[in-house]
Amino acid sequence: MGEQNEYVYKLEVNWSLLTEGLTLSVENQVVFGRIMDRYLAKGENKPIKIYLNGKSYDAKVVNVNYSNKYQRKHDVLQIRYPKNGELACELQRVFFASYNFFVNARKMRPEGSRSMPKLPEEAKEYLAIYTTEYDDTYEFETIETTDMDDLKQDVVGKSEYAYELDYILDMKDGTSTCIEVQRTSKIRKLNRKIGDNLKLLYGYRCQICGCLIGEEYGSHIAEAHHIEYFVKSLNNDASNQMILCPNHHRIIHDTNPVFQRHRLMYVYENGFEETLRLNHHL
Repeated sequence: MGEQNEYVYKLEVNWSLLTEGLTLSVENQVVFGRIMDRYLAKGENKPIKIYLNGKSYDAKVVNVNYSNKYQRKHDVLQIRYPKNGELACELQRVFFASYNFFVNARKMRPEGSRSMPKLPEEAKEYLAIYTTEYDDTYEFETIETTDMDDLKQDVVGKSEYAYELDYILDMKDGTSTCIEVQRTSKIRKLNRKIGDNLKLLYGYRCQICGCLIGEEYGSHIAEAHHIEYFVKSLNNDASNQMILCPNHHRIIHDTNPVFQRHRLMYVYENGFEETLRLNHHL
C-alpha cells in the first residue's frame, strides 16, 4: 500500500488479536468515521480487506452493540477475521514471542479461568491500523520488540524539545532522518498520525487556551505534545498526547510544569495553574 493512509488505532498485542480479531471504540475515531463516510448501524457488518506485509486478507467490521443485553452508551466496532486463519497465523508468525507468551500463560491458568495476563512492559509489542484511500481497505503495521529497541537507541542523549523539533522538520520535508532505519521511521510515522488524528478531533484548537491559530491566513498551526516526555516514556499513545498552540508548546518545554491528570491542569513552578479548556480524550 502507498502513503495515502491515516491512523485509526494503536493496539497492544493480545490473545484476541493473534487469533480472531480486535475491538475498536468508535468514539474519538475521527478519521475512521470520515473515511467510512458513515457509522455502521447496530448489528451491521461490512466486508473489508486488510493488508499486512504486502499480502491481502479478508475480514469484516462489525458493530457489536446489537442486543438489549449489551446496550452500551457508545457503539463498539470489531474487526474480525477467521479464527486461526491466514491473517491470524501471519500475526502469530510476526509476533512470535508474544504468541508463545500467551500460549504458555493459557496453559498455566487455573481451571475455568478466562483471564489472561498482559505482556511484560519490556516485551510489549503493538499493531498500528491505518485507513487507506479506499473505505473497505485497511493496512496493519507491526511494531515489534526489535523496533522498540531501535527506538530506545534513537532517543539516547536527546532532549524532548530537540526530538520534537527534529520530528517536525521531518514532517515538513516528507523524509526522516532515520529513513535508513525502517523500524524507527515506522514509529515516527505512527507518532505523526496519532497527533494528526487528535488535531482533527480538536479542530486544530489548543487544548489549553482554545485558540485556533492561523485561521485568518487560511492555515491551521497546531502541535502535538507528549505529556510524559517521549524520550523518557517512549509512549506515543493518544492518552499521552495533547494538542497545543505553538506558544503553549514552547512555554511548557521552557518551564516544565507538572501536569495533574486528575485535575486536567498544568501547575507551573511559580504557582500559576492552567486548566485545559478542551478535552475529549484524556
